[in-house]
Amino acid sequence: MSTYWPWWAGAIGLALVTINHTLITDRSLGVSAAWDRVLHWRRERQLERMDEEFTDDQALAEALAAATAEHFGTGTSASTVPQVPYGKSQPLEANAESAANERPAATSLRPAPLVTQAALLMSVFLGGFIAAVASGRFHLRYDMGPGFRNLVTADSTAMIAVLFVGGVLIGFGTRLAGGCSSGHGLSGCGRLRPVSIVATAVFFGTAVAVSFLLWKVI
Repeated sequence: MSTYWPWWAGAIGLALVTINHTLITDRSLGVSAAWDRVLHWRRERQLERMDEEFTDDQALAEALAAATAEHFGTGTSASTVPQVPYGKSQPLEANAESAANERPAATSLRPAPLVTQAALLMSVFLGGFIAAVASGRFHLRYDMGPGFRNLVTADSTAMIAVLFVGGVLIGFGTRLAGGCSSGHGLSGCGRLRPVSIVATAVFFGTAVAVSFLLWKVI
């Protein structure tokens, strides 16, 4: 690994990672959401323990029905089973069964287990570290390199301020857009989700415009 991978090899690698993550976890790949959940691991573990009590959709529906009946009470005069409209020959049970089959399972809407997202973040760090060491380019530094010095600033204090403000804006924009470049750009666009395609076009287009502004104007 003396040089960087060609663009097509990187694209194949990212595609394999995204496909494997989707097949294994049945969820989209996202770094910002994983980072947020790992930082709030106490709250997430509590939510996971609560979810484990209702892993069965039928049990969850029965528990909600019992809690509703306990809170509001039940009337004896009103029938709890809806009547089949006149002229409809299809039984109610068949309608309920078909509706249940069409409705996605509640377990598929839950986030990935916390341990898998912590492993994802550790893998990103270890992968970058191994690649840097294997290529012979690993060394500790306290600046952003000559490109940053030439385009932005060479002053250390200004560099810290710019990076801090930039990090805050990235975090705010990520939460506002509901995902980052991995969530929208890789998983979302790979699944042809319109919101991800629009979000990816916006933040990549903005990055191109800002880079051009720094390079040509400032």
